[in-house]
Amino acid sequence: MSAQASGEKKEFWRWKEYNWKSDEIDWRKGKIITAGVDVGSVSSQAVIVVDDELYAFSNQRTGSNSPGSAGKAMMWALEGTGMTMDDLHYAIATGYGRVNVPFTDRAITEIACHGRGANYMYGGTVRTVLDMGGQDCKAIHTDARGKVTRFLMNDKCAAGTGRGMEVFADLLGVSIEEVGDMSLEVEKEPPPVSSTCVVFAKSEATSLLRSGWDKEMVLAAYCSAMAHRIVSLLERIGVEKDFAITGGIAKNRGITRRLEKELGLEILDTRYDTQIAGALGAALFGQALVKKGKGRKKSLA
Repeated sequence: MSAQASGEKKEFWRWKEYNWKSDEIDWRKGKIITAGVDVGSVSSQAVIVVDDELYAFSNQRTGSNSPGSAGKAMMWALEGTGMTMDDLHYAIATGYGRVNVPFTDRAITEIACHGRGANYMYGGTVRTVLDMGGQDCKAIHTDARGKVTRFLMNDKCAAGTGRGMEVFADLLGVSIEEVGDMSLEVEKEPPPVSSTCVVFAKSEATSLLRSGWDKEMVLAAYCSAMAHRIVSLLERIGVEKDFAITGGIAKNRGITRRLEKELGLEILDTRYDTQIAGALGAALFGQALVKKGKGRKKSLA
């Protein structure tokens, strides 16, 4: 029986939650094991790194409280590994809820962690990182080691962020994972929606639908508006090659293709999940701290 037939409302905004672990790494032979937990406004990720190599991670929706979301993400990352929290040499929290994670040893800003995570995921040539979060957007410049040299951040508004895209997915009845591709299925690019506020953009989109626009056209107009808003932020800080994106929006081709066109450059690709960049960076910071003797009181032999 379908969700509609059973009376349940399909949640078009809901993206897939999942965990992963490497089958090639034996963590029991690892000398340094660290974890990073990124508690964001929309999603939470936990990452485990063994001797500077990504070993396991989880990616799920942030719940009603930061400690609970962090704990669930961490437990899901550990699931099936045979590892427990006691096996960690260090754990670092990041994201907007970083100060409320009781089982971590330290908190580091998401800007620093995304810079470090992007350096690992895309390589040391990255100089500009765009972090597209659930409710904000950050443009970050980094050096060859992933250290942040400067950054800019947009205001706390859902427009031009993951949450804004979720609103549009629900409005149009289109799965969040199909939004980007559908927005590219237009013969001619429509003018972008005029409002930068997601509430007014939603109202404008509704009016466009009533006037005869199809869903593809409306999605194209919104994706175009998001891309243009992001470019305006990037222009304020300047884009240095190489350029990479972290966060869930990096998976949306409707945004990335339009960004490439407006910026006149190619965005780097990666085999890693772009949503784990912050947690990955946090775990890598943990690796560095343990090497400096800052780990928990346990043997590293």
